[in-house]
Amino acid sequence: MLEGLGCVGVVGGGTMGRGIAQLFAMKGCAAILVDSSRDALDRALPFLKEHTSPELWPLVEKKITTSVDIASLSNCGLVIEAVFEDAEVKKDVLKKIEAVCPEDAIMATNTSSISIDELAAALKYPSRFAGMHFMNPPKVMKLVEVVKGKDTSGKTIDAIVEATGELGKVAAVVKNTPGFVTNRLLFALLGEAMRLLEKGVASKEDIDATMKHGLMHPMGPLELADFIGLDVCANIMRYMADKLVDAKYAPPAVLLSLVESGRLGRKSGHGFYDYE
Repeated sequence: MLEGLGCVGVVGGGTMGRGIAQLFAMKGCAAILVDSSRDALDRALPFLKEHTSPELWPLVEKKITTSVDIASLSNCGLVIEAVFEDAEVKKDVLKKIEAVCPEDAIMATNTSSISIDELAAALKYPSRFAGMHFMNPPKVMKLVEVVKGKDTSGKTIDAIVEATGELGKVAAVVKNTPGFVTNRLLFALLGEAMRLLEKGVASKEDIDATMKHGLMHPMGPLELADFIGLDVCANIMRYMADKLVDAKYAPPAVLLSLVESGRLGRKSGHGFYDYE
């Protein structure tokens, strides 16, 4: 499957986009990383070099090219959109991808919560479009959540599942619903952990300890929220609360307060915890 793609396009030079491009490159697949910001692309390769083993870096460096021109995706057999988690921004990018990529190319979105059908409504050919939700960081995490929209063809799903397997990942095929499976479960947990903290039931350290040492989670829920980015958490929770009409997904006050104060988690150096 990967050999037949020619090359893979990834749109979005942030954490997820550059990580997805790295993953394909590590498997010997040519990857084109596209972003409207040249600065983001210039930062991507040094970051990837820092997070790639020295023996693999020559291959990764050889296989990844960067571009600010979305037309550079014109020969890609698979294009994955991985831009900011905003439905309107994603729909605009997806329309631009569809205008330049081959008619038989598969299109995917790395959205973690937005409806596949909502995004597919912007496309002329939704049968070739699906969700391909990588976990962070893509090179480490085994799961890829493959999301089937109402118009996604079986052929498209089969091709994505096959490519996922060749990447050494595990594909979990799920139906389209806000938050899919991973985030329906995850953000119910994160939200409850934050509410426990608000109510003074336990300290942040002890809340995280219960999950790490009681249920064998690698990170506690508040540590994980910091890792994801608290602004990202708040946006996802707002979307899910609205679409599912379920108050348990509404972002707790402690989360909104941290975001408003600029404490966004690891990326800002401060969140529930301090990282300096």
